[in-house]
Amino acid sequence: QLQLVESGGGLVQPGGSLRLSCAASGATLEHYAIAWFRQAPGKEREGVSCFSPTLGRTFYPDSVKGRFTISTNNANNMMYLQMNSLKPEDTAIYYCAAGDGRVIGAVVPALDPNEYDYWGQGTQLTVSS
Repeated sequence: QLQLVESGGGLVQPGGSLRLSCAASGATLEHYAIAWFRQAPGKEREGVSCFSPTLGRTFYPDSVKGRFTISTNNANNMMYLQMNSLKPEDTAIYYCAAGDGRVIGAVVPALDPNEYDYWGQGTQLTVSS
């Protein structure tokens, strides 16, 4: 059973940068589609990045494209979300997730939270001066 644990959240000033980490255990991430989602108070969970191992490509919504970068390190079974040029509207709880690498992004939408089976507990990011 894959388990995910996020870390690295905190308080950042607008324009700043932060990297979130997600440690995986119980299985290797290599063949999973991996993603980061966020949820702000009163809003639906939103996908902010996905990597599909089947397609070998990443997906980002327009709201974070060019600012956020998803990456993975298979050697230590970790995934990361590098966030630059942060804005107050990026404030949310951030979750890492993993799902079926054969279909996410190829057959089903890459950033649909319903397609992911494994979730971390979340880490808070607050962007404020």
